[in-house]
Formats: sequence, structure tokens, C-alpha cells
Amino acid sequence: MSKIQRENILYMLLSIILVLGGYVFLRYAYHVAETVPFSQEIVLIVLGTIVTVFITAMLLNKQTEVELKKEENIKFIDLKTGIYIQLIEHLEDIILDGNVDQKDRIKLRILAHKLAIVASHEVLEQFERFIEKFTKIASDSIVKKAEIDVLMGELAKLSIFIRQDLIGDLDSRRNIDQQKLAKQIIDNSDALQ
Repeated sequence: MSKIQRENILYMLLSIILVLGGYVFLRYAYHVAETVPFSQEIVLIVLGTIVTVFITAMLLNKQTEVELKKEENIKFIDLKTGIYIQLIEHLEDIILDGNVDQKDRIKLRILAHKLAIVASHEVLEQFERFIEKFTKIASDSIVKKAEIDVLMGELAKLSIFIRQDLIGDLDSRRNIDQQKLAKQIIDNSDALQ
């Protein structure tokens, strides 16, 4: 059971105890205070204040929890986006240079480790397919024009999975057809050959 679930159960138990205790106290205080003028109203005000403070505290605690979770998600998406951009920029440098040296290979291996930390399973699988093609193409350390087109096609496929990982939820909420989107990404990449 997670910490949040334990806290929720604790608050629920405290709420039940407060309601039952408040009811018993109210019944007792209301009958005892019958003889003193305005005492019943004072008892009701005190009990109402206690309930209000308790409910406010519960709501603030839940709001804080939601805000922290939201901030955590934003930071994680920023981290993911940064690593994905680093990968694409490094591949851009390799393709524009046309040569693959040992430094490029090491940087790509380091980026693979960074991806292992943040990327979805689907992105990692597609990255593996990309690396297989890249390794074959870069075996002679020179990237030719025809090989650039193959790499760009593989990078377009990888981009589809990266997009799905980053904003796939937004696309599904907006009812965007994933197959049509994937075709559009590949077509855009192929159009500039």
C-alpha cells in the first residue's frame, strides 16, 4: 500500500471519528446547554468551525499532493524532451558531416544510456532498430547519399515513437488517427529527398 493510500485511509478514519465524536458531543452539549441562554448556538458555532477547519485542511493537503505530482510530471517530460532533442541533434551532426568517427559512436552510446533512463519501451525498441541500420551504414565510417535517405527514414520512424511517448495522450484526447499521423511524418521526411 502506497504512502498516499495510507494517508487517504487515515484521513477517512479521522473524518469518521470527527463526525461521530462531533455528533455525540453535539447531542451532549446541546442538552446540557439547554438551560443557559445562547449556549446551544455557541456549541454549534464551535463544532461548525472545527468541521470547517478539518475539511479545509483535507482539501489543501489533496491540492498540494496534486500540485507536486503535476510538477514532477512536468520535470520528467522536460528531461525526456531534452534527451530526445540531444539525440536528434547528434544524429543531425553525423548526417551533415557525412563521417562517423569514434567520438560520434561514443556520444551515441551515451545517448543510448540516457534513453534507457527515460524513454518508453516502444521508443527503445525503435531506437534498437535504428541503431542496427546505423551500425551497418556507419561500418565504413562514411555516410553516403543513399544511406542518408535510409537513416532519415529510420529517424522518421523513431520520431513517430518519440512523439507518441511525449504527447500521445494529447493526440488520443483530440482523436488524432495515429496511423495517419505516422504516414504524414514519414511522407514529410521523404518529401525532402
